[in-house]
Amino acid sequence: MWNLNEGLVDRNPNELSKKGLRTTLIGIVASGLLALVKGLGGVFGHSYALIADAIESASDVLTSAMLWAGLKWSSRPPDENHPYGHGKIEALVAVGIGIALTIAAGIIVHDSILHILEPHKSPAPFTLIVLVVVVLTKELLYRFVLKTGEEIDSSAVKADAFHHRSDAITSVAAFIGISIALIGGKGFEIADDFAALIAAGFILYNAYGISRPAIGELLDEAVDPELCIKVVEIAEKIPDVIKVERCRSRKMGTAFHIDMHIWVDGDQTVTRGHNIAHKVKDELFGNFPQLIDVHIHVEPSEYP
Repeated sequence: MWNLNEGLVDRNPNELSKKGLRTTLIGIVASGLLALVKGLGGVFGHSYALIADAIESASDVLTSAMLWAGLKWSSRPPDENHPYGHGKIEALVAVGIGIALTIAAGIIVHDSILHILEPHKSPAPFTLIVLVVVVLTKELLYRFVLKTGEEIDSSAVKADAFHHRSDAITSVAAFIGISIALIGGKGFEIADDFAALIAAGFILYNAYGISRPAIGELLDEAVDPELCIKVVEIAEKIPDVIKVERCRSRKMGTAFHIDMHIWVDGDQTVTRGHNIAHKVKDELFGNFPQLIDVHIHVEPSEYP
């Protein structure tokens, strides 16, 4: 049971962040190895689509490292200067991941256009084998990281998962481009470069998908409306709670806060109203494990 007077100290997102940290570390190691394999395969296999894919994987390493640092920071408990905790750092990291993806896409577009304008060798057949291994690995990473992100409700971890998915998509595009170049023969070499351009488009799309919800979190957008509906249902079942007049929610990293107004009998003493509010907190904490704090304003009912 929570200690209501010490809720912010006893209930910090540290345990949730530890799970995210372990998952992120696995992603860093895997992305680093894949970036090396793709980079070498692209250079020796004369495939810019594969080199572009290596750039995307290298950005995975950078953004996952950013996420790891962000999770470490966000797990710190509230302090005098940050009474609501450090959870917002996760949303900042997600925005940073989106920016890094955009930069990576820009680099790929620039270099792809240069390669289209300059004749070059056809890709080597072995690059297709490299890409099959990469796609399978990245898809598995995507599913693994996304599952963790949903379990701990972290926008940054889920953003990292979609980064792995975007890497898998760029690898599929590279596979198609290289296949066309190999099947078409002389004159079709640029199919490899057009594949890289298509991959850049997918990366930009994912950058938007990652950044948009993170920006919303930074601006304190309301959490899923269903959350407040459930909160109100639970609170209004508490004896002596006549009505929940208002319920607002906001997300802080892997946790969230609730602000609500409840009506109680206007003839109740201040002490009684205070105890009723604590009963509501107890019930909400028991039903929502990722709830870090509830701010309740008690008002006298219009209908005592």
